[in-house]
Amino acid sequence: MIKFIKKFRNDEEGAVTVDWVVLTAAVVGLGVAGVSTVSGGVNQLATSIKSGVSTKSVSNGDSGG
Repeated sequence: MIKFIKKFRNDEEGAVTVDWVVLTAAVVGLGVAGVSTVSGGVNQLATSIKSGVSTKSVSNGDSGG
C-alpha cells in the first residue's frame, strides 16, 4: 500500500492536463475581455457607417450618350 501511495504521489501525468486547462481558460478569458472592450466602439462605428451609406444613391454610370 505504501508503494502505491508513493507511486501515486510521484505521478505527474495529470499535472500537464491541468496546466493546459488553466492556460486555455486564461486565453478564452482574455479573448472575452478584448471583445467586450471593443464591442461598444465597433457598434458605434457600424451605426455611423450605416447612416452614411444609407444617404447615398447609386448611379449606373450611364450618361445617356
